[in-house]
Amino acid sequence: MSVKKLKPTTPGQRFRIAPVFDDITTSKPQKSLLAPYKKTGGRNNAGRRTMRYIGGGHKKRYRIIDFKRDKHNIPATVLSVEYDPIRTARISLVQYQDGEKRYILAPQGLTVGQTIMSGKGVPPEVGNALPLSEIPIGSVIHNIELHPGAGGAIVRSAGTYAQLLGREGKYAVVKLPSGETRLILQTCMATIGSVSNPDNMNISYGKAGRKRWLGIRPRVRGVAMNPIDHPMGGGEGRASGGHPRSRNGLYAKGKKTRKLKKYSNPLIKVRRKK
Repeated sequence: MSVKKLKPTTPGQRFRIAPVFDDITTSKPQKSLLAPYKKTGGRNNAGRRTMRYIGGGHKKRYRIIDFKRDKHNIPATVLSVEYDPIRTARISLVQYQDGEKRYILAPQGLTVGQTIMSGKGVPPEVGNALPLSEIPIGSVIHNIELHPGAGGAIVRSAGTYAQLLGREGKYAVVKLPSGETRLILQTCMATIGSVSNPDNMNISYGKAGRKRWLGIRPRVRGVAMNPIDHPMGGGEGRASGGHPRSRNGLYAKGKKTRKLKKYSNPLIKVRRKK
């Protein structure tokens, strides 16, 4: 995928950088793999608003994605590369030899007609899923499990990838997109390649209405509120508001929020970039 800069024929087009859907092969999703996608509008079961700046947006349907890749050693053919309205990455419809169809996260470079597989003994090619114990050191991977059999949980966003750096006992050493290096069990599965749609980070919406179509309402700055509404509110004129805080009074910049005794602390070798 690439992006395009539009001519400034309207104020909304002036600063818009739009995606080019040249990697999409079909606009009709597989009906059997669709599910309802209910919106809350930021309200809880009592109808009270608990999350601000959420509401509206175009109606969407959820695509059921196979993050587990648990049909082992059965070849699957890529039928299409499709747009998913709920995630930033592209998805691919694949059909296994027994006739079953599933959606998977589309890696960069996956093409229609290509054959992919998952399981032990599978060649480490783009789109194939195999245990970390069988992936060559230095490989670029995505959709990585944190617990064996639970399905890919990390490195699933558009353009992201992790790198397998080495092995230590029963663990694999993986460098994540954040810069963090951590240990993951070698029995966990991962998919070869980087996630598709790397140009998603270059998109500019161009106007406020486009954010509304996505279900995002206007966000009010804390310093623009009254003292009763926000710790940074009030003051004469354009007062700066003091130290940046959340609405609950917690420091917004620099305060450590990670639990001191989190289970994964011993598994982290190098912390993420500051």
